[in-house]
Amino acid sequence: MPQLLVNVDVDDLDNAVRFYTSALGLSVGRRFGGAGVELVGAEAPIYLLVAAPGTMPFPGAAATRDYGRHWTPVHLDFAVGDIEAAVARAVAAGARVELPIEQRTFGKMAVLADPFGHGFCLLQFEGRGYDEIATGVG
Repeated sequence: MPQLLVNVDVDDLDNAVRFYTSALGLSVGRRFGGAGVELVGAEAPIYLLVAAPGTMPFPGAAATRDYGRHWTPVHLDFAVGDIEAAVARAVAAGARVELPIEQRTFGKMAVLADPFGHGFCLLQFEGRGYDEIATGVG
């Protein structure tokens, strides 16, 4: 089975470490000089990788890195025990709330953006969580 590794490009490593440790309670695992930091405390390690704005993410990319607010179909969701407290911590650490806490069938959800333009969601599962909306298995 493959191991999941989450990579998040940032332009300011110290600010990114401060944000993700303060906002989400993650801890610094390994450091890779000034090029990156491993964060632990989630189910998969999160690697903050320094990449300058305006650089190409890969040869032939349609766009360069931009740390203004952007959208990608792949984003991070963090399931938390107390969404109100988690949103407050994230905002205090520099996140921007884009969709305040809403009640959903599976629980509560808020949409935020980190200081580097990456969107992420905070979820607080209630009842059976995603099983509340599941229509089948496999």
